[in-house]
Amino acid sequence: MKRSLLLGTIVCAGLIAMGLGLSAQQAAQGGAAGQGRGGLGPIGTIQKMADTLYMIPGAGGNTAVFITANGVVLVDTKLANNGQAILDQVKTVTNKAVTHIINTHTHGDHTGSNDFFPASVEIIAQENTAANMAKMPAFQDPAKKHGLPDKTYKDKMTVLSGKDAIDLYYYGAAHTNGDAWVVFRALRTVHAGDAFANKGTPLIDANNGGSGVAYPETIARTVAGIKNVDTVITGHSTIMKWADLKDYAEFNRMSLDAARAAQKAGKTPEQAAAELKLPEKFKDYNVGRAAANFTLIFGELKK
Repeated sequence: MKRSLLLGTIVCAGLIAMGLGLSAQQAAQGGAAGQGRGGLGPIGTIQKMADTLYMIPGAGGNTAVFITANGVVLVDTKLANNGQAILDQVKTVTNKAVTHIINTHTHGDHTGSNDFFPASVEIIAQENTAANMAKMPAFQDPAKKHGLPDKTYKDKMTVLSGKDAIDLYYYGAAHTNGDAWVVFRALRTVHAGDAFANKGTPLIDANNGGSGVAYPETIARTVAGIKNVDTVITGHSTIMKWADLKDYAEFNRMSLDAARAAQKAGKTPEQAAAELKLPEKFKDYNVGRAAANFTLIFGELKK
């Protein structure tokens, strides 16, 4: 919980200080991509989720490793300079080459090691994420441009087929305006990226189109729209269940309702955060970012 709160503080300060296109970790590192693993700890040991699906934690967002008939699909590539470490972990479970990378969103702790992989690897992202990535300082170097998406989608795309099929969905703005939901269809598992990073008040990156007002509706549409999923790979926390995502949708709706009511009553975002009352089932949620989120939501509601 403390790490989540610290990350939220770094992100808010970093985005304000560094401006467009920088992730929390890049901002913490002075805005320079490629400065190592940053403040999220070293890369972890690969964890088996199913016969063909693994997760690598640490050094940024959780990376999914999906072994298909013809190669390996990675979801997110952590902070810069972790490509070899990711590949080393992949090699402990398969000798197949990486053929695809799917980025859940634009931030450097999820896209930072894209450029390590050869240009033959197809990179896929939601169209807004592709536009956001193109603005990032990390990809201005011509030597790194092959780390930008090769293929994009608007609302839905299916990658590969049969038991290897991966369904990509977009349901609207949340953490950013391009958050992908990556469903491994045969394994009934979704990678949520930072649209569901952990149990707590979410990070809302307004510089990259994130929205506190849209967030609850986006999560609700996701819960209603995606079928036949049991397991959720979160952006930065542990593996969770589909029921946890349903609870997260309720949590975000209740938080927005509280912000609306507080603003209508003439209260400040800080007062609204201090007075936030939630059901007992949310007692373990980290709400340390509530005041920052309410400030953003108040601003959105005034427009």
